[in-house]
Amino acid sequence: MSAKRTGKSNTISDIGSQFDVKGLTRDRPWLLPSNRKLRHLEGISLRNLSLSRPSTQAQEAKTADDESLPNSFISPTKALALREKRLEHSRSSSDLRTPPPGRKNLHSSNGSETSDNSPRKARPLTGKMRRRSTLNWANAPPQVRQKKLEDVASSKMADTWFSLHCEGITEPVYVSEMVEKAMNFDFRFFDLNTYGPWVTRRDDLIIKFWARTEPLQQYALILELQVHFRSLQFIGKSLENFHHPLPPNCVVLHLSDGIYTSFTDMPLDEPVLSLSRDSKSAQNTRPTSTFDELMRLSNLDDCIQDALTTRGRVTSQINSILEKQKEDRELIQSAAQAQDTWASTKRAVSTAQRQIRAAQARRTQLQASLEARRDAIRSGTHSEKQLRSQLGSARSNLTTHVSLHKETQTGITCQTRRICEDLLEIYPVEAIPRKSLAFTIRDLPLPNATSPSSDAGTTAAALGWVAHATYLLSLYLSVHLPYPITPFGSSSSIYDPISTSLQSEAARTFPLNPKGAVTYRFEYGLFLLNSDIELLMSKQGIRIVDLRHTLPNLKYLLTVLASTKDQPVEGKGGRSGLERYAHDAGGRRQLDPGDEGIKGANGSLTKLVPNGTRPVSRIQSALGRETGFLLHKV
Repeated sequence: MSAKRTGKSNTISDIGSQFDVKGLTRDRPWLLPSNRKLRHLEGISLRNLSLSRPSTQAQEAKTADDESLPNSFISPTKALALREKRLEHSRSSSDLRTPPPGRKNLHSSNGSETSDNSPRKARPLTGKMRRRSTLNWANAPPQVRQKKLEDVASSKMADTWFSLHCEGITEPVYVSEMVEKAMNFDFRFFDLNTYGPWVTRRDDLIIKFWARTEPLQQYALILELQVHFRSLQFIGKSLENFHHPLPPNCVVLHLSDGIYTSFTDMPLDEPVLSLSRDSKSAQNTRPTSTFDELMRLSNLDDCIQDALTTRGRVTSQINSILEKQKEDRELIQSAAQAQDTWASTKRAVSTAQRQIRAAQARRTQLQASLEARRDAIRSGTHSEKQLRSQLGSARSNLTTHVSLHKETQTGITCQTRRICEDLLEIYPVEAIPRKSLAFTIRDLPLPNATSPSSDAGTTAAALGWVAHATYLLSLYLSVHLPYPITPFGSSSSIYDPISTSLQSEAARTFPLNPKGAVTYRFEYGLFLLNSDIELLMSKQGIRIVDLRHTLPNLKYLLTVLASTKDQPVEGKGGRSGLERYAHDAGGRRQLDPGDEGIKGANGSLTKLVPNGTRPVSRIQSALGRETGFLLHKV
């Protein structure tokens, strides 16, 4: 095989033997070298792509002797000489030795020679010599190193494709697809039997490889190889079992019986079978085929060629018929397209009609809604005119109603004061001398906290009166108690409708009598009673001091309600006073400036606190010094 390459080509000897490096038997080809034709070629691969051209300076400077021959004989003496000329590897920085003490430094720090007369001092040579690093990006960041490696890898990759040429044919027989960004290319397999016997019966071929890298815009010819199928070397059924290194730009041919390539640039001579005159060899020689078999084979080949010719003629006739009927087919296709377009247009028209009907119905609804809104606007305008005409009289009535409302509120306050004074007279709450925050109701003491020493009957009677006073206050003040009270003297009780843990009605009713009742139920009922008193105080804007102080809190509430500035005229209380007050707005009197006060708990005249002062100050002035609050005496 003769080959013309633009890349490097190496020589591997003894590759045609039937044994590999390990001494194992390799696969052998089925086709003889003389029987390898272009019809047996199925695919082409390229290994170890190299875009750099081989250096010719070393070859030009080399003498032309037997050493340049790839398969030249190397004698033992020559092999020894070649081993002696072998280059040694450079030492690493750890193997550099320190020069002897008497040795002079012949070179300066920058590598230039220095003389003894030079005023510049040489660098002292102490310790081991340090070897300068030649890899300028060894200590670079990982991103820079990764970019450098990607650039190096991309510089060796290219977009490659090939074309097959035969002598006597101007156009390429076959053009492959393009494989991008690779160094080892496996192109798609092909079939050359469709090109006729003029191509399929040839045993030579010209392969041209074209490549393009990223900086280049056009494809360049990197390899042109003229292949003679008789000089190919068989390397096995597949490349997986082939362990020898392949040279740069190595072309691998896939034939029907295996994989072939060429490791040399010289054609191998086909061995010629020598005709022996020995009788014994002549007796053992047998013909491969007879003349009749060859004639039948020739006739079969003629039949095949006729069939191929007939197939081509039928193909051309079919193509001509199809070309003649092209207008008819286009007309049929256009008719089908027109029918599809008509159907889609019809559907679009029906959809548009439905949308129009829906829009018309929506328009009718909007028109009716607008008309109803216009009627509402007209009626509203008419009503507005009527109201504007009545606005003057309504403003005069508003002043009258505001003054009437104030008088009503004043009357309610006065009646509330009178009722609370009556309750204080019915249920007088007095302080026990020399005891802090200790009070009695109708001369019955009620401790602020339950104690074993207290009398159960006295406590039950006192709590019954407290419950009845609280019940009456809730009615007069129109305040709904969260825990309803059932006043029944010393047998009074209180109901808890809020707690979720209680199921039956009997369990929700708690007695206010400590005698004969469970202690925790009596204490819980007392707590509910104090909670009702706290609610009444919070409705009047009074802040409670301690929830457990039952009588002090009740005294506090009644004193605040009874200490109002406006009060009804004497003799006009009760139902008759309320009726007169409702009809006569002047049925009340103002206290004289010198008469402004109420009788305190100890009978002395106590000055009323002016309006706008906190409720606690009013209670302090009303309860007296015995209760622990501040008292202002006149």
